[in-house]
Amino acid sequence: MISVGTILVAFLGCFHFWKNIFEFVKNSYKGTLIQLSPIEGVMVAVKISFSAAIVISMPIIFWQLWLFIAPGLYKNEKKVILPFVFFGSGMFLMGAAFSYYVVFPFIIEYLATFGSDVFAANISASSYVSFFTRLILGFGVAFELPVLAYFLAKVGLITDASLKAYFKYAIVVIFIIAAIITPPDVVSQIFMALPLVGLYGLSILIAKMVNPAPKDNEEDSKNNTKENTKSES
Repeated sequence: MISVGTILVAFLGCFHFWKNIFEFVKNSYKGTLIQLSPIEGVMVAVKISFSAAIVISMPIIFWQLWLFIAPGLYKNEKKVILPFVFFGSGMFLMGAAFSYYVVFPFIIEYLATFGSDVFAANISASSYVSFFTRLILGFGVAFELPVLAYFLAKVGLITDASLKAYFKYAIVVIFIIAAIITPPDVVSQIFMALPLVGLYGLSILIAKMVNPAPKDNEEDSKNNTKENTKSES
């Protein structure tokens, strides 16, 4: 309830400044956005305000998520609360910033000008904002992978060897996830999947530092991986 209340308060504050937020959102696109229905302006304001409210509320959301998980953990495992909240919020913002400054400008420019010699692009404000928020929030969630790896390694559920053993399966899952949480175009999916592969590699390093696998277990994981590869071939 606290998370919902925080998002609601943040939403009301963001709604008051929705025009300023919209200018920030539209900054990457130099074209003109159109309004297709009388209610579209209101819907755009609501979408922008709600998405901004989620971003602002992330520290509280992570805090509440931790309070939900903490009762089932041991005392020593509960010590990761501050890193969980701090790095969880930080990685979400980093993913959103990466999308805003690197990925989104390229994608919107490419998609908006694709086939420009055949037809003119008249993008509605609502579709633009939906595309933007889905990409920004998607990258924010995707960048939580190292945080999740740290937490799972800290409580002993994963090791670097286990992550290495399932690397090729993880690649398939990553592309499936990218197809789900990004807009339905191949360019967005690739731009989502490639950083996720890198983040998976970072997660392996994090797991190795936090909960390294014993040498014998690591050898077993390698052998199992080889056996699985042979059986599949």
